[in-house]
Amino acid sequence: MNTNSIGAVSTQSFTFAEDEPFCLESGETLRPVALAYETYGALNADRSNAILICHALSGSAHAAGYLDGDPEKVGWWEETIGPGKAFDTDRFFVICSNVIGSCYGSTGPASIDPATEQPYGLHFPVVTVGDMVRAQVRLIDHLGIDKLLCVAGGSMGGMQVLEWAAHHPQRLHAAMPIATTAHHSPMLIAFSEVGRQAIYADPAWNHGAYYDQPRKPDAGLAVARMVGHITYLSEESMHLKFGRRLQGLEKYGYEFETEFEIESYLKYNGLKFTQRFDANSYLYVTKAMDYFDLTQPTGSLAAAFAASTEVRFLVISFTSDWLYPSYHSKQLVSALTAAGVDVTYLDVKSSWGHDAFLLEVETMTNLLGSFLDRLVREEQVPAPVGYAPRARFVPGVNTALPRTKLADNLA
Repeated sequence: MNTNSIGAVSTQSFTFAEDEPFCLESGETLRPVALAYETYGALNADRSNAILICHALSGSAHAAGYLDGDPEKVGWWEETIGPGKAFDTDRFFVICSNVIGSCYGSTGPASIDPATEQPYGLHFPVVTVGDMVRAQVRLIDHLGIDKLLCVAGGSMGGMQVLEWAAHHPQRLHAAMPIATTAHHSPMLIAFSEVGRQAIYADPAWNHGAYYDQPRKPDAGLAVARMVGHITYLSEESMHLKFGRRLQGLEKYGYEFETEFEIESYLKYNGLKFTQRFDANSYLYVTKAMDYFDLTQPTGSLAAAFAASTEVRFLVISFTSDWLYPSYHSKQLVSALTAAGVDVTYLDVKSSWGHDAFLLEVETMTNLLGSFLDRLVREEQVPAPVGYAPRARFVPGVNTALPRTKLADNLA
């Protein structure tokens, strides 16, 4: 085990809207609503050291440590959260919750509809990133935290960060949107739709009513994941990792079988994804990402942050990310600057593509850690009882321990 891991953790659940329904942006309501969440570290005396981590499309509340003590169940951002790491759990109280609409313990299409006592399926109302964040606000209230020190996340997690900063600026001191966008481009919506169509085309999908069926729409979900997975990589990383190498063959078989290593890799990840994710949740979460657009209703991204002038921003993009290219972050930075917001921007040179926010561990540790050091100084955040400073820990750099294989956790 990694000695700088926080060790065994367990997922908790918070339920709200049991009496008054939770109103969604669509006009629909949910009652009750459950949020799965995990916490790491301890609150300081004035409850000012809390950091919220927001996960990406297929993520969960399990961001760090070993779930239920199982070292095989490693958190999706284990490299970044823990004692001495970028999000130092000796110093900060770190929270991560699973978004509504997902399938890792929070209310979603696989949950039981109290009106029918059957899984919601497609009767589950459409949710937005705004709905996800307002549910997180309820969790933060439940934890007795008035103001978060920081909200951080990559990809769809970065969208949640931007939503927090734009619509709940009084509830956070700082925002770290990483490898993300203020709205999907037509190309990104097109990729999302291809994935959804793959699920629709699977006969086992049965219009979302498959939970009591012997077959699940695994074939469609696997194809959707394969398409998405391609967008998380870069051409350079694919050349380096796979090239045109054949899988266990010396020459082409001239058959419609899996021959290239990249084909085998995509099929493996597609199949693995079906073992941990729900097809209907994939539809709902990708649709929420497509609906997200901070330029609305004014048409101005700068106007979205008019009330965010007290929030400090660290915006990070990666040079090889073609899912959310650097120009998305540069547009965001221009809007924040126009709104008079304190913003630091870094376009990190990397060959890992979109997944760089998970894989560039040393760079991310230094950038995030330094920004948090600045926040602690400027906000005069007291340390928890018993805190003893230590050298910053970077997995695979400070020690010979192998790095966690995060590529399977993805965005």
